[in-house]
Amino acid sequence: MPFLAAIVYDDSFILHVCSEALYLILALSAPMLMSALMVGLVISVLQATTQVQEQTLSFVPKIVVTFLSLVICSTWIGGMIGQFATRIFHYIPQLVVK
Repeated sequence: MPFLAAIVYDDSFILHVCSEALYLILALSAPMLMSALMVGLVISVLQATTQVQEQTLSFVPKIVVTFLSLVICSTWIGGMIGQFATRIFHYIPQLVVK
C-alpha cells in the first residue's frame, strides 16, 4: 500500500471542503433553476401580451420543466455527487487531528 500523506484537520481544510460542497450545490441546481427561470420568463411575457393573469398558468409549466430537466441531468448530478462523496471518503483515513 503506498504511503498516504496526512491531511491536517484544521480550519483551512474544513473551509475548503465546505466551499467545494457549496459550489457543487450551486452547479448541480443550476439546470433546474435556469429552466424554471426561462419558462417563467416566457410565460410572463405571454401573460403580459395577452393580459391573462392566471396563477396556475405559470406554476404548472415550471414544475413540468423543472422535473424534466432533473430527469435529463440526473446522471450528471449523480456522477458529480458520487465523485464528491468518494473524494470525501478518501480523506477519512488520511485525517490527522491537530
